[in-house]
Order: sequence, then C-alpha cells, then structure tokens
Amino acid sequence: MNTIGGEVLEGIHKAVDRAEKDFQGLVIGNDGAVFSAGANVGMIFMFAAEQEYDELDMAVRLFQRTTMRLRYSSVPVVVAPHGLTLGGGCEMSLHADKVQAAAESYIGLVEFGVGLIPGGGGTKEMALRASDEFREGLVENNILQERYLTIATAKVSTSAHEAFDLGILRRGHDEISMNQSRVIADAKRSVIDIAADGYTRPQERTDVKVLGRGGLGAMLAGVNGMKTGNYISEHDAKIAGKLAYVMCGGDLSEPALVSEQYLLDLEREAFLSLCGERKTLERLQHMLKTGKPLRN
Repeated sequence: MNTIGGEVLEGIHKAVDRAEKDFQGLVIGNDGAVFSAGANVGMIFMFAAEQEYDELDMAVRLFQRTTMRLRYSSVPVVVAPHGLTLGGGCEMSLHADKVQAAAESYIGLVEFGVGLIPGGGGTKEMALRASDEFREGLVENNILQERYLTIATAKVSTSAHEAFDLGILRRGHDEISMNQSRVIADAKRSVIDIAADGYTRPQERTDVKVLGRGGLGAMLAGVNGMKTGNYISEHDAKIAGKLAYVMCGGDLSEPALVSEQYLLDLEREAFLSLCGERKTLERLQHMLKTGKPLRN
C-alpha cells in the first residue's frame, strides 16, 4: 500500500537534494497499484503504545520537514497520485508545486478515522488555503469551516475531479490525466514547463490569517451540538476540538497573521496529545487488525 515511514521520507529528501543539484525538477509518483495509503499506522501505534513520545515527536517533525521541503525546494516538484492517495500521501500532494493526478484518484485526509488529525502539514495547509480564500464581504467562518469539515469528516474524493470540490486540488492550477498510464509522463512535462517558465523558490508564508477565539468558539459550538445530538462520540468531539484549535490559530484573542511554522507547531502538539489518548490507541489498533475504522 506504499505506506510512508522514515525510510521513504529520507528517500524523498535525497531525491530533492539530487534534483536541486543535477536536474530541472522532481516528479514524485510510482507504478504501484496505489499512490499511498498514508503514514505507517503500525509505527505510530508502536511508539504511542510504548509511550515513546520523543521518537514520535521526531517522526512527526521529519514528516513536516519533508512536506515543507517539497514546498520550498529550489526546483519545482510535481506529485503524480493515482488510486488511493490518503493521509500522508494527500499531504504530499497538498505541498507540491503542482499535482498531476490520475482521473481515478481517491484523495483525502483520513487521520480523523484513527483518532488523529493530519500531522504532516495537512492541517496547516487547509488553514492556509482557507486564509487565501478570505475575501472582503464573505463570511470567513464559513470558508474556514468548509476546509475544517473536509478533515473532520475524513472525506475522500471519489475521483480526482471531486478533489477540486474538497479544496485538495486547486482549480486552474492542478491537472488531471485521463489515461493513468500517462500520469508520470504528463507530470514530467508539467515540471519541465514550470522550470522553463522561470521557477523561483517561493518564500515561506508568514501572512496566514487565523480567526482566533471568535472562529474557535463558533466551531466548538457546532461540535458540542453534534455531541449533544449523539451524532458524534465524546472522543470524536475531543479530536474535532483540537482540530478547530489548530485551524483557528490557537487561543488568540482576535484574528491575526501567523507563520506556517506557528501552525505546524500547533498541529504537531495536537497530534502528539491525541497519541496519548486511550481511545485513539484503540482506534489505531482496530485499524491495524481489521483495516476498518472504530467508532468509540
């Protein structure tokens, strides 16, 4: 299932190093049955169950550094997903300069189903994209809530086209290959075109608008209503609350502009705190045993 562990992440760093030195750009793809089913859940469960929080913290930091390396490399990076592109695989796509997806791509951030939030930059990135969509005259809470619900309901697109509706692919920017056997070739063409247009390394963002307590209060009110109506469990509500906390920028008294690293730190702290929850461990264990999510 092409799960992502430490060796894969180190391999990506080496690939970026090589591309920056010798090539015009980098394409990340494969010829397997699926692109990636996400991070190595077994590794996360082992570290969490044995309370190896330092090791878990290092693993999350490595994942975040990897996705940010893709975003801020000195050469363009195009990710070419196909089939299942879940969790960490989706986070890599979110951080690419461009996504060249096969039409039959099932993309989504599914960490909520195992009691976690996206910890490899996915939560940060959805907050950033919501910030970029804020416009004068529009209700900012509504825009943020759309991105929030994409994560909180673990939505997976039924095709690459639907991924545009979920905010995972970007209209007018990312592309779809109808013929799956052409995905890698199309991605290579895309990366060469980006390089030829005069690619320059983007600057890390320090202007991400977050809504602070105002947005957080509205989201938590919705979570509490869902819990009171027995639509979600108590643990679902706890995960949803932590997700809202990160996407709203934490306990800020008013809307503010923050950096990507600030949001990554909040994301990592929330991820690690959930790894210490018994019900999250139960969800991770159930997924490993049965391949299905547990509602507890």
